[in-house]
Amino acid sequence: MNRTPPENKAVIGVMCIVVLVSLAYLLSGNIDTTSSASLKAAFAEEFAGAYAETTEQDGTVVEVTVTAEEGAVEIFEGHTTAVWSYNGTVPGPEIRIQKGNTLRLTFVNNLPQESTIHFHGIRVPNEMDGVPGATQKSVQPGDSFVYVFTPKDAGTFWFHPHKNTSEQMERGLYGTIIVEDEYAEQYSQDIVWVIDDWLLEEAYQISPHFVTRHDLAHDGRWGNVITVNGSTKEVLSVRPGERIRLRLINTSNGRVYKPHFSSLQADVIAVDGMYVKETFNADGFALAPGNRIDVDIAIPNDAGGKSFVVRDFFTSYTNTLGTIAVEGEAVETPAFSHPTNPQVPDWAGAADTPVDAEYILDARISTSGDIEWTMNDKVFSEHDPVTLRHREFNKIRFTNKSFRLHPMHLHGQFFKVISRNGQPVSERHFRDTVLVSSKETVDIGLIPLDRGIWMNHCHITEHADAGMMASIIVQ
Repeated sequence: MNRTPPENKAVIGVMCIVVLVSLAYLLSGNIDTTSSASLKAAFAEEFAGAYAETTEQDGTVVEVTVTAEEGAVEIFEGHTTAVWSYNGTVPGPEIRIQKGNTLRLTFVNNLPQESTIHFHGIRVPNEMDGVPGATQKSVQPGDSFVYVFTPKDAGTFWFHPHKNTSEQMERGLYGTIIVEDEYAEQYSQDIVWVIDDWLLEEAYQISPHFVTRHDLAHDGRWGNVITVNGSTKEVLSVRPGERIRLRLINTSNGRVYKPHFSSLQADVIAVDGMYVKETFNADGFALAPGNRIDVDIAIPNDAGGKSFVVRDFFTSYTNTLGTIAVEGEAVETPAFSHPTNPQVPDWAGAADTPVDAEYILDARISTSGDIEWTMNDKVFSEHDPVTLRHREFNKIRFTNKSFRLHPMHLHGQFFKVISRNGQPVSERHFRDTVLVSSKETVDIGLIPLDRGIWMNHCHITEHADAGMMASIIVQ
């Protein structure tokens, strides 16, 4: 993540004023082709340096083996549940590397199905993106594949299959990758909460009925048990005065969460792995499948003996996610400014620029009577790719004609939400996944830096597997 030295802030401030004045002038009348091109050029200039285009390698190679295999875990005490897992655990391994390190990950497939690994949110070389039929061949049972890349960004990321995703993820195949930067050691604790839900039957086994008509007709498969880090009773023990960085990752097939942190002050410092321009309160953030938030929490010095329950308020029924238990002697709270990215662009006026590509999200019934989820009335196999120009501003519209939720995820790109239902949105952060609600229209702006063939799909995995996926070519 690039950051701005204090001596450059004044210069950038002046540049921003110039850009905003120019935009106000351009927006004073109708947007024609010439003024639209000028706006897009101004947006590209404002974007410069927001995050790295190239990878800076430090020469360190981290070797990791990840094996997908059948196994069992204990979600409820005294009962084992048959799962598919990475390295025998659910969640799978938490891989931590330093920014600048190169990760060499050997994937071994011991499953009865072919599979791949997709590194969600990490800007990898295109051939490392893990999409069968687009960037690599599926890894057959008994075979292996080596992924090698140097992440360009520090942040919170995760990995999962991109083949038969709805079943393989639901059976337990997901893990995390944390790319650390200079802030890693400043927090008292740096903790990951991997949130998932499970559809379990009476014998504590995963329901074997995947991609059902019910799931397809609704918001994918929602479970009857919610876990954090594989536990229904996750407890984070902290001391009074500690300052913690809590990384929340939603790995569910379809369920959305809105976490609430009781009376704790929980400041979002990163969304989808990328630092925000300005922090905001985490309560009520819609954490859709694929989304992540990093939360900065300073534990009050007088909170000894207290417990703070983190709850989910997305539906009318309140779910408990986990508990932050305060115990022990108080410590001095680490004092440092929130990590932020002041170079996140504002893109004032972007909501009024022409749309470069629109995706209409809806469903249809196939000739065989199955429910298919479509983008522009086509399923994935019928799509022609949309081409985006490298380093140029693009406005993409998602128009949801259905009554269902669609968290739309772009591979290889970060973007900003610039409007909802035609109204400008002032998000001060990037994303790689945005929730498009029932009958909602969402416009995003992006400047692609990474060339290749990238997927654009709903991250409700049942919807994606039923056709709601298209490809974007950046050239």
